[in-house]
Amino acid sequence: MTDTASQADTAREVPDGEQPFTALPERNLDKRELQALVDELAARPELWREEVAFSDTERHYASLHRDEFVDVWLLCWTRQNDTGWHDHDLSSGAVRVVQGVLTESNPRIGGEHLATPVGAGSSFCFGPDHIHRLTGATDDAVSVHAYSPPLWRLGQYDITEDGLMRRVSVSYADELRPMDTAAAA
Repeated sequence: MTDTASQADTAREVPDGEQPFTALPERNLDKRELQALVDELAARPELWREEVAFSDTERHYASLHRDEFVDVWLLCWTRQNDTGWHDHDLSSGAVRVVQGVLTESNPRIGGEHLATPVGAGSSFCFGPDHIHRLTGATDDAVSVHAYSPPLWRLGQYDITEDGLMRRVSVSYADELRPMDTAAAA
């Protein structure tokens, strides 16, 4: 795991002198508000471009902002990067792909999992009940993620070939990876 806490506790200066996160409301954001936030941040690469880096052995991510209501991350992906099946516990979230392509997969018990390519310029949002996995579909994918309330715990899932699903609670600080290599295939 490559984790960069670059100015995670303070907002960054932007060219016009405004602080990018000071306009956020002092409350938890819903999934549509989170989607609007990641879409806005995608249009401001001066806030995240310096954090972009790639590795096939570990996913690179950088905390862009964290306060008591929202958590914002930049993630960089190659085809070797895979979160495994997971949820975001109590948090809603949104993802905006700013470069390359990710694949978002949703589990289908007793059926083939749904896999959707999400390319640069696209975003999606979800509630705390959403289970998915993200993988790099290109070797240069970059995405901006926002969560509210801020991540604290996540659920990591293993889905066996015969359809058995089990959940393990993990810290937000742990890098998500498939729990079982056989299940990731």
